[in-house]
Amino acid sequence: MLISYLVPVVLVLLLIAASIRILPEYKRGVVFFLGRFQAVKGPGLVIVIPLIQKMEVVDLRVITMDVPEQDVISKDNVTVRVNAVLYFRVVDAEKAIIQVEHFVTATSQLAQTTLRSVLGKHDLDEMLSERDKLNSDIQEIIDSSAESWGIKVANVEIKHVDLDDSMIRAIARQAEAERERRAKVIHAEGELQASKKLVEAANVMSENSAALQLRYLQTLSDMSNKNASTIVFPLPMDIMEAFKSMSKGPGLARPTAPQDGHDDPSSRSQRNEQGGDGTDLG
Repeated sequence: MLISYLVPVVLVLLLIAASIRILPEYKRGVVFFLGRFQAVKGPGLVIVIPLIQKMEVVDLRVITMDVPEQDVISKDNVTVRVNAVLYFRVVDAEKAIIQVEHFVTATSQLAQTTLRSVLGKHDLDEMLSERDKLNSDIQEIIDSSAESWGIKVANVEIKHVDLDDSMIRAIARQAEAERERRAKVIHAEGELQASKKLVEAANVMSENSAALQLRYLQTLSDMSNKNASTIVFPLPMDIMEAFKSMSKGPGLARPTAPQDGHDDPSSRSQRNEQGGDGTDLG
């Protein structure tokens, strides 16, 4: 008689135990009643009647997904292998369960196709230098597509861009040539600036001869500080000025001797007036 009362009590207790669900703060339960959506419950204690109700649990925390390596052909026809990491979370548990089957798998496939399509529109140089812009473009496309699934994409980061060895060597040669070009341009600009400063210094020194003399003495001082076997004979600048003034002065007139033994008539008359031996007859 006791057993007949005990069996229903045990069945009721088992039914109650099977109906009790406890959801943590970061999870939600999508409850279906006889196959139809009823409500989103949680967190805390949730009662789900077996065989009548069914609950799908959804994690609301940020999910980190590693996007597998993708073979991408860039806009300039360079084949690269690219992988990325995707951060997303569920913001609407109802849509994540009802609107898409296995929202994690769907998001992964969407990220792979978007990664290939976006990177294929850019050159290799843009892939290597403008990653922030590419990450933003990929994030916007995935986020707009997954919004109807109740998923919010927090961030997308491109991890690696793998190149062939031949392409790595070509990029290295290009970088070396660019550095050489910059070095030549910087050297030319330095020569131009130095020439302008030298012209200014020459104009200043030309106004005062003492400045040129001081510069001359400074050059001698710099040469004496070095361990060199050069012998320097200082030459005063005044001597150079004297030579310049002598070269600019008028020359002394010298009489020219008659050619072919013929005397000049004026010289012959002068000698006749002075006498044959050059004495004055008057």
